[in-house]
Amino acid sequence: MLTGGVSGDLPLYRTWATGALTDGTWPVLDHAWVYPAGALVPIVLADVLGGSLYQLVWLLLLTAANALSLWLLTDRGRRTVDATAAWWWLLALFLLSPVAFLRLEGFSAPLVVAGLVLLARHPRTAGVLLAVATWIKVWPAAVIAAVGVAASRRTSVLWAGVGVTGVVAGVVVVAGGATHLDSFITMQADRRLQIEAPLATPWVWMAMLRVPGASVYENVALATREVMGPGDWWATNGSTTLMFAVLLTIVGLLAIARSGVPGGPRPVVDETDLVLRGALALTCTFVVLNKVGSPQYMLWIAPVVAVGLFLRPDEHRTPAVLTGWAAGLTTLVFPLLYRPLLDLHAVPVGVLGVRNLLVVLLFGWSVLRVVEAVLPALGLEERTLAGLVGARRASGR
Repeated sequence: MLTGGVSGDLPLYRTWATGALTDGTWPVLDHAWVYPAGALVPIVLADVLGGSLYQLVWLLLLTAANALSLWLLTDRGRRTVDATAAWWWLLALFLLSPVAFLRLEGFSAPLVVAGLVLLARHPRTAGVLLAVATWIKVWPAAVIAAVGVAASRRTSVLWAGVGVTGVVAGVVVVAGGATHLDSFITMQADRRLQIEAPLATPWVWMAMLRVPGASVYENVALATREVMGPGDWWATNGSTTLMFAVLLTIVGLLAIARSGVPGGPRPVVDETDLVLRGALALTCTFVVLNKVGSPQYMLWIAPVVAVGLFLRPDEHRTPAVLTGWAAGLTTLVFPLLYRPLLDLHAVPVGVLGVRNLLVVLLFGWSVLRVVEAVLPALGLEERTLAGLVGARRASGR
């Protein structure tokens, strides 16, 4: 770092920052960009001491963001020994360090941790933090959706988010980038099945087994590896529709769990628990049903799990174990086994398959928890569904 070296995605980030500060060519303002406009802040700010110290400044900024999240996960520093959530969060950052310290999720993840921890007592601050995180990377919108449905003080959160959005959009429009404000959405529309996405698993195995028509190829424009094969049309063209259908279904279930059904009694709910259930289920939906898959996507899930361990530890032991193992396997795939994976060697393909299976199991667990939250609103016992599917043990509650 001290000699000007950069790793991971930081060479690209530094190029954008240099182009903005030196050449006056700003992403979003002057051309379409793959990230939301708020991502410019950490990317450009890391260049404050010049390109030679870019990664060092980046690391210091990330350290400050993660210090905030750890301070909150230790109850503002009052619990530094018996602090399972904080230690788990440190473990997750360690296991995912190739992406946690070299990609933009390194900033959005601790902001989501802070926003969820502060939600009950400081909803406006939480709304600002979650909105800022969303304008860096889109995925925290899933957390905002859960808060918007399940939290009693959602109005304060949402208005704070609207304020942040107004500031970001206003700056972009005034600076001449109005036509590129939503480019981070439109630039993703033509992407196909990325090799690491859980949805791509059947076709990765087909390619490894040399099924005719199945292969891994490079998307030169986006610098990613994608996979194709027989029957991939539905996953490539229909997965987004399916993903949004599932997202809307989960939001509807959260609304029923929160407010009940027309003509029925208003259910008594644990608001914090419902928000966490919804946030985890919606975030897992983004990951599992997405045709794009990258290692940093585990940093979409880990913040919700960390806060769950802090606020409702008994309920989040299972997702903590699943996420921890999935995080370790993710880093084993990328960067350690990534080149053999592209060559379709059996071991990395198998490791990726197990990682994807764990993420799918986590998705199923989280959706089941949302469904269980709905049952009391329908006049049913929560244990009914668990008994039917055998997914819960009485001793584990």
